[in-house]
Amino acid sequence: MLASFLSQSNIIGVLVMKNTMSSNTLKSVSSTDKATLRELAKRVAEIAAAPEQTRKANLWKEHNDLKSGAPLILVFPEGSWREIMPDGALLCSDERCRGIELNLRRRIYYQENLRDDNVIDGEYRVPFRLEYTGWGLEPKRVHPDGAPLGADHFVPVLESRDDLEKLCIPSVKLDKEGTASDIEFHKELLGAHLNVVACGPGAGIAPLDHYSQLRGLEKLFVDLYEEPELVHETVGRLVDGAIAIRKSLEEQGVLTLNLGNHYAGSGGTCYTGELPSAGFDGKHVRNIDCWGFATAQIFSEVSPEMHEEFALRHERRFLELFGLNSYGCCEPLHRKLDLIEKNVPRLRRVSISPWADVRVSAEAIGRKYIFSWKPNPAILAGDKFNESQIMEDIRTTLKATKGCVVEMIMKDTHTVRNEPWRLSKWVDMARRVVTEFF
Repeated sequence: MLASFLSQSNIIGVLVMKNTMSSNTLKSVSSTDKATLRELAKRVAEIAAAPEQTRKANLWKEHNDLKSGAPLILVFPEGSWREIMPDGALLCSDERCRGIELNLRRRIYYQENLRDDNVIDGEYRVPFRLEYTGWGLEPKRVHPDGAPLGADHFVPVLESRDDLEKLCIPSVKLDKEGTASDIEFHKELLGAHLNVVACGPGAGIAPLDHYSQLRGLEKLFVDLYEEPELVHETVGRLVDGAIAIRKSLEEQGVLTLNLGNHYAGSGGTCYTGELPSAGFDGKHVRNIDCWGFATAQIFSEVSPEMHEEFALRHERRFLELFGLNSYGCCEPLHRKLDLIEKNVPRLRRVSISPWADVRVSAEAIGRKYIFSWKPNPAILAGDKFNESQIMEDIRTTLKATKGCVVEMIMKDTHTVRNEPWRLSKWVDMARRVVTEFF
């Protein structure tokens, strides 16, 4: 899972990744950088070989197959990595090596500090080099001058129905030589300790979020009333493009199974005994052998009826491709769970965001799906670390979700006020509360 969220987006249509590593030769890598990375890879391999990792993988498999009892716990530092492991903490000088070093150091940090239920495995995943033609219309972002972080403004590029004709169905092509070069580079560098493998792209869409970036936030919500056909046509084309990409990847043999330590939807991991699907030949991965994902975060305040009409009815065409599906991210879904159940094929995981009603959600979900609870990350970002508030937050949720298949996922943690211990402390407190109930 770490390799997944460290490497690339799993949202097709919002971000598509093109691997642009140019020169893949160890000749330009210093002996010091090589030694640094190989020592880190050796340490990761030692962690991955411990029985603890197999135990956690088995827990996730039972959990994702709806057979688990006690909640599983994950924490993702995300923006807080800047405070935990700033650029100055890295030793490598080569830019490619610094990216690898960061990946390996984060895995080690998980094991030595965070101690959640994340599995540290012995794989190092290298993305296939994929060449995309693009959508024809690309979002135009305006970022505040002098602000290193914060919100972007999207300048509308889809200003009329005429502009819709510019929106193309993307094509994707595997760069075989580039991919082989990338794999060889990483194998020579890390292969003595880690299993270097090629990794296919993620399997998710957020077409309404994409529409808002092309059209602008204000116009999106006005369009739902005044230009509904424009919304349907645009979102339909975005979903058509996402489906075309996935089918092309399948035909080119670029898909890889995401059934292990891979990032699931908006949080969770993908171990399961239910995939790959029947008919898998052990070699050629199909979309139906994988997990899929969709979300419509921009519809946080949109009615259930509009969510179904403009989001779910389009998203379900994409989700039909996959063997198991996750739905949702930060949007509160407690008033929409019946519609999600109706529209999402082979639904397995539902995101319960900090703005969702936990009790209402628990009553609707039961043990039918994974209750993927996302605590409010602001609880770790305040001036003071309020232990009693955190304990009460977790305790209240576990009371409400008794009988559900629960995972507790602390994410979107963009700062911990330069006190990284807050993350590991949250994990410790979550485990203590879990023992009160299980």
